[in-house]
Amino acid sequence: MRRGCRTRRPERTGNVLRTATAQDVGGARAVMLDTVYHDLRSGYVPRWHADIIDLEGAYLLPERCTLLVVVRGDEVVATGAVRDRGPQAPPNPQWVADRFPSGSTAQLCRIYVRPEHRRHGLARRLVRELGDFAARAGGYTSLYLHTDPAVPGAEPFWRSLAQEVCDERTLPDGGQGIVHFELPMPAPRDLATLHIR
Repeated sequence: MRRGCRTRRPERTGNVLRTATAQDVGGARAVMLDTVYHDLRSGYVPRWHADIIDLEGAYLLPERCTLLVVVRGDEVVATGAVRDRGPQAPPNPQWVADRFPSGSTAQLCRIYVRPEHRRHGLARRLVRELGDFAARAGGYTSLYLHTDPAVPGAEPFWRSLAQEVCDERTLPDGGQGIVHFELPMPAPRDLATLHIR
């Protein structure tokens, strides 16, 4: 049995937040690739985005990783994931990589919402559920993420939830221009409830 997210009853909006299944992979990948091309404007870069191509191997199969989706009808409209590896150096500053080592760091990633579904609290709900997953998974001592402040709304959103660790724009060489954050690790709850993925 795998621990995951409870399937939430549909809200009045018709959105359902749940742990992704193999049937959700195509829809989740579409949300992620659209975000990479249209919001991040980097396009697909294998060294940064290989997990998007192999969502099952990256998030559905490993015990301490997860992929959550928000589904409206038959469409995946938002995604969020936990991976069990911290930031790597390079390209990240060595001291940031040292502070968030792989294995004990739950990295929040791929928290993407389709533009027409933004500003309805979906990202905030995903972050809460991902933090709960990390707390239940055990062995994680920190919740880490990074964001590209060039994406409209991303930086203020994360500043409302997390503590800045490093703003690379202030480094002498400007780094990658991203901002690293840490979120408080929630206390484990609902430990008696196991969920099948």
